[in-house]
Amino acid sequence: MARRTKADAAATRNSLLDAAERVFYEKGVSRASLTDIASAAGATRGAIYWHFKDKAELFNAMMDRVTHPLRQAINHSTSLADTAPLERLRSLMQGVLSTIEHDEHTRRVFEIALYRVEYVEDLRVVRNRHSQECAAFAALIARELSLAAADQDIQLPMPAHIAAMGVQALFDGMLQSWLLQHASFNLVVTTCDGIDTYLRGLGFRL
Repeated sequence: MARRTKADAAATRNSLLDAAERVFYEKGVSRASLTDIASAAGATRGAIYWHFKDKAELFNAMMDRVTHPLRQAINHSTSLADTAPLERLRSLMQGVLSTIEHDEHTRRVFEIALYRVEYVEDLRVVRNRHSQECAAFAALIARELSLAAADQDIQLPMPAHIAAMGVQALFDGMLQSWLLQHASFNLVVTTCDGIDTYLRGLGFRL
């Protein structure tokens, strides 16, 4: 019985997250109510509060379902000691972009995060999370650029953390354009080509 209860609770939680994804996508995060989400899941508001403290926690749990696998891929990539740092960084970018481009579930959640959420007071926790994720991504890029510069024995024309901002801007900008233009271009090829051109401009040999 206990196992079935845990399984039922997990199924209910996943159903609520699925419903939140649909409702957030259709209505936007600020306009979506917990009642809307409960109704879409065929559940009650009480079921939501059993699993999540508030809408912000529900939103973050929805994001975790797609970003946690991506973070695992990033952690795995940075642990590949036998791979040259620059190739490791390029492979990481390609892998993350490929997941976003080819997995509809991941694409939809990223579109919600970028275009369907307003960082109003009751979603301050969501904004803080977004800021932390961006900072961690930038730090990872900066670390890999520093290692790559040492590996190729070159002097970067700017501090690594500034150079990393350029890579991140290309990544974020291409992703936002791709989502806004309804996937009208090849996200992986176009973004990686742009990043490679930028890396050459920094002095790297590809």
